[in-house]
Amino acid sequence: MVLCDACRVRSAVVYQEHTGRRLCRECFIADVVERVRYEIKRWRMIKNGENLMLALSGGKDSFVLLDILSEIHDPSRLMVVSIVEGIPGYNRREDIEKVVRYAKERGIDTIIVTSIREYTGLDLSEIVSMAWRRGVRESPCTYDGLLRRRIINHYARIYGADKTVTAHNLDDEAQTAIVNILRGDWVGLLRQHPLAPPASRRLLPRVKPLRKVYEWETATYAMLKGFKFQETECMYLELAPTLRARVRAALYRLERAKPGSALRLLETLDELLEKPARELSVEDLPSCARCGEPTSPARRVCKLCEVLEKAGVISPSYQIPFKARGLAYLEA
Repeated sequence: MVLCDACRVRSAVVYQEHTGRRLCRECFIADVVERVRYEIKRWRMIKNGENLMLALSGGKDSFVLLDILSEIHDPSRLMVVSIVEGIPGYNRREDIEKVVRYAKERGIDTIIVTSIREYTGLDLSEIVSMAWRRGVRESPCTYDGLLRRRIINHYARIYGADKTVTAHNLDDEAQTAIVNILRGDWVGLLRQHPLAPPASRRLLPRVKPLRKVYEWETATYAMLKGFKFQETECMYLELAPTLRARVRAALYRLERAKPGSALRLLETLDELLEKPARELSVEDLPSCARCGEPTSPARRVCKLCEVLEKAGVISPSYQIPFKARGLAYLEA
């Protein structure tokens, strides 16, 4: 029997490659929780009494975020929004219902389940198909990311949240950082920093408490806790591989050769970018001529309206119905 390197009492069940430690179930879970707690405290991500809107998809990261935040923050101050994207076989309603049930068990009353179809009148797969038929090869992730951020921010404003919270893990953040570097997107890289303010006063601050936890760790945590989470990957990862997908594969190879590389990358960027991130200001951005949401100073029409128009979605409904507070809402 191999003993846990932390407690020296229980049997080790997890090997943490980036630290070289063998941990038992209890010590591994405690390690992840304490690292999340430290990251929140280090960057003052969340303050006592703040109302938080958690964006949950039903995957492993969602369960881990929900489990940890409902332990370290007042559950009565937590709200949940889940978005059904409309991708065949992925992000299914039954997966979201599982995380909704767990949120209710953890004492969270305000839970909204909505969809991209409810917001635009079309599923994500329908938008992508329309675009491809027109010869527009925009990444499905572009539509998904823009729409999810818009919907999450809308509901956070409606329900009086102080901040939105996403379940992005270390792998996600390292990939985004490298993509921003490869594209020469200095502002995007700065906006990743936990001290960076939102780009507009109409956009709520977004925090990512799992940003220093590896994806394999969130998967292990979820399995050790017995969560029944969605395991299917989005079909567009293979049908329409992006720069991010290629960076992801390269990072996995690097991690296998030199464990801890992604963590060191993010720690280094945090230190290098802390001062310029503190100096970023919240801007009074102009409004999109079509939807009224913030857009960049050089744009008359926001990026979301632009990509939807190119895809052939000329008049998206942009409907954000108010869900009954205190009730889990599931679309008919």
